[in-house]
Amino acid sequence: MNETPSIDRDAIRAAARRITPYLRRTPVLRLAGPDLGLPHDVILKLELQQASGSFKPRGAFNALISAGVPAAGVVAASGGNHGAAVAYAARALGVPAEIFVPEITGAAKRALIEAYGARLVVGGAAYDAARQASEARAAETGALLVHAYDQREVLEGQGTVALEFEEDAPGLRHVLVATGGGGLIGGMAGWYGTEGPRLVSVEPEGCPTLATALRDGRPVPAPVGGVAADSLGARQVGALMFPLAQRAAVAAALVPDGAIRQAQRLLWEAARVVAEPGGATALAALLSGAWVAPAGARVGIVVCGGNCEPGSVLG
Repeated sequence: MNETPSIDRDAIRAAARRITPYLRRTPVLRLAGPDLGLPHDVILKLELQQASGSFKPRGAFNALISAGVPAAGVVAASGGNHGAAVAYAARALGVPAEIFVPEITGAAKRALIEAYGARLVVGGAAYDAARQASEARAAETGALLVHAYDQREVLEGQGTVALEFEEDAPGLRHVLVATGGGGLIGGMAGWYGTEGPRLVSVEPEGCPTLATALRDGRPVPAPVGGVAADSLGARQVGALMFPLAQRAAVAAALVPDGAIRQAQRLLWEAARVVAEPGGATALAALLSGAWVAPAGARVGIVVCGGNCEPGSVLG
């Protein structure tokens, strides 16, 4: 196992001090079990109400503020949400941004990136192609490259989700988090460590990056596909997050696309929350039985993104 990076409570508190002036403190919402067809209540952390529609600006702002941005600006690759977050942060800080996305990135996310004033470059079938193109562009121009999930400052920023969740919903026993490249659950694992609630990583069956890594004992390439591939479709989890997940004994659950669609509809019907597929993936683990809460559980769920066409939720 790799040496665990020092992404801990002190680092995450420091990140919170840097980024708080630029971000929203997203609300928590308790939903009664019967509203979801469950035997227990759940507490949602509504990160889809963060600026740019996902949790991603936390890491983006922390990276830009910590590193300082050169005259060439900032470059990022993304399935959509990270790109929108970097574009949003760059606009707020007055620096240029160039965002690379794959062809699977939806129209709503592309439009959002451009609305924030970034230059959008579309190409490649999946995220990994966009990542390679962004790295080449940063090397060519000297721009600051902000990785979507495998960068210390990004993980520290994402860890502030756990800081807030702990303060606003104390006593949680389990927290379910959708995982793609692992920046969010890695940062949260850095905050909770071995003493906090048990983290449960939830991934689509078509994008089993962390489940595959935990099975094999190291990050390895995994398939990419399904309805949530634009936000959870990393080829493999980051090297920085993996030892954090191991140390925190993160559990892994896989869910089918049908359960993700059901979770999207139920979030709308029960709470009038419009979540994109990746944002609804964590709840899908409970609805499908992929993860069953133990008796007396106090369960938190991060609803991590909402960048989709509203009509697609009921389609």
